[in-house]
Amino acid sequence: MPVISRFYGIVIKMYLRQKEHNPPHIHAIYGEYIGMFSLEDGEMFEGDIPQKGQVHIKEFIDFYRDRLYIMWETQKFEVLPPVK
Repeated sequence: MPVISRFYGIVIKMYLRQKEHNPPHIHAIYGEYIGMFSLEDGEMFEGDIPQKGQVHIKEFIDFYRDRLYIMWETQKFEVLPPVK
C-alpha cells in the first residue's frame, strides 16, 4: 500500500484498487488509530481516529481531491506534500 503523504503524525495510504474495494477512499494511520476516509466528502466511514486527526485528514482530502481521484483511477501514485 503506497504512502501518499505524512503530516502531523498522520500517514495517508491508498491500496491498489480491486473490484470489491470501492468506494474511492484513503486509509489513514494516526498513532494507534486507523480510519478509512471517503474521497467524495472526506468523512471517515470506518475507524477510530480522534476528531482532531479527522479534521486534518478531511482538509487534506478537500485540498487534493482531484489528484487523489486520479491516483485512484490510474493507480499511478505520487507523494503529496502536507497542506499548508
